[in-house]
Amino acid sequence: MPPNMGTLSDWWGREARKGTPVVVTMENPNYSVVEIEGPEMEVFSSADKGRGKNAKQFTWVLLLRAHRMANCMAWLAAVVWALPRAIRKRLTNQSEEKPEKSRLLYKFIRAFSIISLAVLCLELVAYWKGWHFQRPDLDLHLPERLEISSWAHGAYLTWLGFRASYIAYPIQILSKFCILLFVIQSIDRLVLCLGCFWIKFKKIKPTLESDPLKEGSNYKYPMVLVQIPMCNEREVYDQSISAACQLDWPRDQFLIQVLDDSDDESIRTLIKAEVAKWNQQGVNIVYRHRLLRTGYKAGNLQSAMNCDYVKDYEFVAIFDADFQPSPDFLKRTVPHFEGKPEIGLVQARWSFVNKDENLLTRLQNINLCFHFEVEQQVNGVFLNFFGFNGTAGVWRIKALETSGGWLERTTVEDMDIAVRAHLNGWKFIYLNDVKVLCEVPESYEAYRKQQHRWHSGPMHLFRLCLPDVLSAKISAWKKANLILLFFLLRKLILPFYSFTLFCVILPLTMFVPEAELPIWVICYIPVFMSFLNILPSPSSFPFIVPYLLFENTMSITKFNAMVSGLFKLGSAYEWVVTKKAGRSSESDLQKVVEGLPQFHKHVSESALIELIKEEKKISVPRGKRVNKIYKKELALALLLLTAAVRSLLSAQGIHFYYLLFQGVSFLLVGLDLIGEQM
Repeated sequence: MPPNMGTLSDWWGREARKGTPVVVTMENPNYSVVEIEGPEMEVFSSADKGRGKNAKQFTWVLLLRAHRMANCMAWLAAVVWALPRAIRKRLTNQSEEKPEKSRLLYKFIRAFSIISLAVLCLELVAYWKGWHFQRPDLDLHLPERLEISSWAHGAYLTWLGFRASYIAYPIQILSKFCILLFVIQSIDRLVLCLGCFWIKFKKIKPTLESDPLKEGSNYKYPMVLVQIPMCNEREVYDQSISAACQLDWPRDQFLIQVLDDSDDESIRTLIKAEVAKWNQQGVNIVYRHRLLRTGYKAGNLQSAMNCDYVKDYEFVAIFDADFQPSPDFLKRTVPHFEGKPEIGLVQARWSFVNKDENLLTRLQNINLCFHFEVEQQVNGVFLNFFGFNGTAGVWRIKALETSGGWLERTTVEDMDIAVRAHLNGWKFIYLNDVKVLCEVPESYEAYRKQQHRWHSGPMHLFRLCLPDVLSAKISAWKKANLILLFFLLRKLILPFYSFTLFCVILPLTMFVPEAELPIWVICYIPVFMSFLNILPSPSSFPFIVPYLLFENTMSITKFNAMVSGLFKLGSAYEWVVTKKAGRSSESDLQKVVEGLPQFHKHVSESALIELIKEEKKISVPRGKRVNKIYKKELALALLLLTAAVRSLLSAQGIHFYYLLFQGVSFLLVGLDLIGEQM
């Protein structure tokens, strides 16, 4: 028996409501004010009360939803309104990229985009004329001569036959080759993750047999040299020098070398003053400036190692200008050399003070967390070898000397010395729990140049050291690991297939549907690999989709750098110092707050920290930022968006969405709409 609605309505009307009236005021003055009264209004009958309450509540809910929708539409309108202005700003106030010696890649992409537009126009005409045929996995019926309606119809049929006979097969062969490389690289990434899980499960990490620094151990502190190479580092020079001078190590047992290659006289004056300040406080610190600035960072380090007093030191710790080691850094790293004469390097992990500054820094943090947490740690535990990161590490000076010292032949001198030391039998230790604060680039321009150097240098080094690897007196397994995994798979194959498969073949298959890629290549495996990459930084899971799109966007820069390094093009020798912002850690700002006069104590510490951050931002005069236009990225954006439109004609849903979002990603990066200014 159904319930009596009249009884229910009477009960609802009799229900007493306690409390004061509720007034909901909408932010938009165009909306009315809705007032929900309390129980004192007794002018209606109980049934009328029920209906009145229901009507008022329904009206209130509708208005709230309308208000939310209005706010959402206003936000979307603001975005749509601001985007064209940002584009116009970049088009009218732009700085062209420096002319490169080789612009073949850009010319290829531009020609490819123009051809794709022409083919798209042809496909649209064919679709509107009714010449659109079934998908390539079905039987394709080519009309007989009598069925051809015009010369355009005949030209389109000629294009279909040519496409199926001569274009589809090469694309299928290339796509299968890239898919094979993709699967091999994915397996390598999965094995690394499994190795990391095993390390976590077994709690494997480098340990000391006994603590040599405990009281009563009579530990003899070895002589340690601390080197800080820098070049025009106005924003960060004081942070690195201050952190190095506060290292907890006997003052007479370590020396700090500030290796300044700055060509700006004002910056050299500031650095000299900072060195003099700490020297007056009793710190053994010296300032060095080269007159002949050859060899970039490698030349700077080798010049410092040629000093006569270096022979008195056993270890050397290296920190780039933006690195801030904790006071106990030497006490947590140097003891790992004790009683292990085969150890040549102890490497610490990087930690970033500006990882949450913008979207670009968050995406970089994902990559670098995987590099340190997975790649470095697994290779250090199971192979005792990994690429030296160039900073935040301690070398045994004897290992440097027996491996040939710092060489100026590449822009990745850190990887160069690590490979040569490995070939000479030295072992490495990676300490994942020892972290050194530093910065990641906050602008796309700085990040792009850094990635170019990081991907062109290894390929150049591979050309140079391949004969040495083949002739080295090490096991065949180590040679295979160096050549196949360290260089080819992770430095060459990764940028090659990433660019070729997702930026060239995928949009091409939209115009040649006979060579269509399977969905698992486009969607399932990339998402799974991105999921594995994000595991070391769980807080970054909301950025998995932007990370996947941005990594494919960066593939063009990495591919271009890989080719220039492999074939020794002009940009392979390019060294650009990564731009720093001078971010301070919260602990550093806390120390500044604690040192303020007492009349500041009535202000909260959090407010003072924010004030100091703002003062640091404006303390260094900065020139007006010039927006850049990246032509390769814009050309690829045009190609991908054109392919997205073409995919609609074949009703390929997942292909359309991927090409659309990837094309928008290239467009935003090409217009420099990612990084510090966003």
